[in-house]
Amino acid sequence: MSYGFIINDDSIWGDFLIQVFGNLVNLVIEINSNASLAEAVQLLSQHKILSAPVVDVDAPEDASWIDRYIGIVEFAGIVVWILHQSERMDGSDSDGSEFAKGESEEITGPAVAAAVNGVSSPRKRGNLSPRSAAIISGKFFEALTSSDFYKNTKVRDISGSFRWAPFLALQKSNSFLTMLLLLSKYRMKSVPVVDPGERTIDNVITQSAVIHMLEECAGLYWFESWGKKKLSEIGLPLMKPSRVVKVYEDEPVMQAFKLMRQKGVGGVPVVQSGGRKAIGNISIRDVQFLLIAPEIYKNYRSITAKNFLTAVRSYLDEHKEVSPLLNGMVTCGRDNTIKEVIVKLDSQKIHRIYVVDGEGNLEGVITLRDIISKLVHEPRGYFGDFFDGVLPLPANSRV
Repeated sequence: MSYGFIINDDSIWGDFLIQVFGNLVNLVIEINSNASLAEAVQLLSQHKILSAPVVDVDAPEDASWIDRYIGIVEFAGIVVWILHQSERMDGSDSDGSEFAKGESEEITGPAVAAAVNGVSSPRKRGNLSPRSAAIISGKFFEALTSSDFYKNTKVRDISGSFRWAPFLALQKSNSFLTMLLLLSKYRMKSVPVVDPGERTIDNVITQSAVIHMLEECAGLYWFESWGKKKLSEIGLPLMKPSRVVKVYEDEPVMQAFKLMRQKGVGGVPVVQSGGRKAIGNISIRDVQFLLIAPEIYKNYRSITAKNFLTAVRSYLDEHKEVSPLLNGMVTCGRDNTIKEVIVKLDSQKIHRIYVVDGEGNLEGVITLRDIISKLVHEPRGYFGDFFDGVLPLPANSRV
């Protein structure tokens, strides 16, 4: 089956890439390896970004970029760290107050080590236990965020837990197709761009930037020809309704973040109890509100997904902050065109859109990665030894 326009070489893209990205100058936000986890959360939140490269403060002044950066800190890894803290307390009689007292290395060490090594625990599978649900309440986060343990834990100490993807950078000489494949098939949400002769990252190209680039292509023949196709014509959404990862409104909000970590997704819909209607979306970056805004949970004994959405929306409205959370659910139907979906995603500055039927029942989800993947095809042997020693290849790779 042909899905329309497919990029499988760079012969027509050289000048276009320069035109679109050549004048794109991003302020690259970096985090020092000796920064605390609390400082990292504040920095990511302040700049409204999902991740940032970590600079090794102990690297020599003349170090190349490959020695200067030790990894990427991202909200996905911060969620892992929080889950390990809650799991360590599961089954105890504590409400989290021991964080405020300060703990010995013997107690906190295993939790940090587990986060670094990505240890898989049986408790990480399935739903949160009743005890975990009670622990992960306002008291837990209040105790955690006010503790010296949280304030003094350094990014470099747990950098391993932040790396869903390795620190892999593109050089300016790499092709447009390489970039698109990394952001789709190889599941990278952003790709740093470096100049081999320099010490620092020049730019960071995100999935969102590519979607914005596509929206800017409106009016071009190739885009209009492809963009008028209905979602169903190009094979979107990719998964069946029964396989959509979701959380019910009365479940603990941390169940949403737990599912994101387990399933490797960046967000989940919040669905009405006993039904299929989605009432909101929780993204991986939304964990920041549990760490920087204690007022959102002070009135809740237990924070459900619905409580969380309500409280965060009130917080954002009160502080007059712009956020996709204030816009409610952004949806589309199977008969919408791919161009219409791209315009929605770009205008709303979101990373996923939910497909619903005529009655508003959830039928699927479409992510930025899904759309980019429909644009590209990887030629046989394309990457060669590009990934050697960097990351495992996807199971379906032909490299």
